[in-house]
Amino acid sequence: MKEFYVPAGEGRGELTEKRSRFIGHVRPVESEEEARAFIARIKKEHYDARHNCWCYLLRDGPERYSDDGEPQGSAGLPMLEVFRKAGVTNAVCVVTRYFGGVLLGTGGLLRAYTKSAGDALAAAGLATVGSWAQTELRCPYSAAERLRQELLAAGGAVEAMDYGAEVLIRALVPAGSLEAFSRRVTELTGGRVSVQTAGTVFRAAAPERPGG
Repeated sequence: MKEFYVPAGEGRGELTEKRSRFIGHVRPVESEEEARAFIARIKKEHYDARHNCWCYLLRDGPERYSDDGEPQGSAGLPMLEVFRKAGVTNAVCVVTRYFGGVLLGTGGLLRAYTKSAGDALAAAGLATVGSWAQTELRCPYSAAERLRQELLAAGGAVEAMDYGAEVLIRALVPAGSLEAFSRRVTELTGGRVSVQTAGTVFRAAAPERPGG
């Protein structure tokens, strides 16, 4: 199956524009029922807001959005475009607006809702859903950090690092990068460390950035 991107978790972003307060909320979902339950939850939490605009899109499923009383095309659709442009699916977003008494105009609203959705998505982070090789590396302490950085550079995700007589790194490596990563580990350690694999899974994982 081809890989795709989803929010790594829940994210929140907030901005103020001409005294109006915009609060963006994002999370991953697997179904319309889950998306609508999240929308209902945010609406309940912010029952006193002027608007709770929303959108969601599902892989091989529907895309929906609502301007919730804002001028047509100024909120829900621009929010949806944030996810389309980022290549993100299986996501729901609600942007809550507390009206500050100053009209923003369609252009101002479009910018505010777009930025709110983008900030919330950035706060959530992205996870890659794809084929991952489940791996283990046993190495001396002196090599652990270097191997962790190599793993991240290969697009992998560290699941756990167990410290005993040596370090056991449990990680996911993109299936297509496993062979090259294994060669790199052998090269760096002079053959003293090898990559052990325990199968392949298709799931979401959120790799760190190298150096992070």
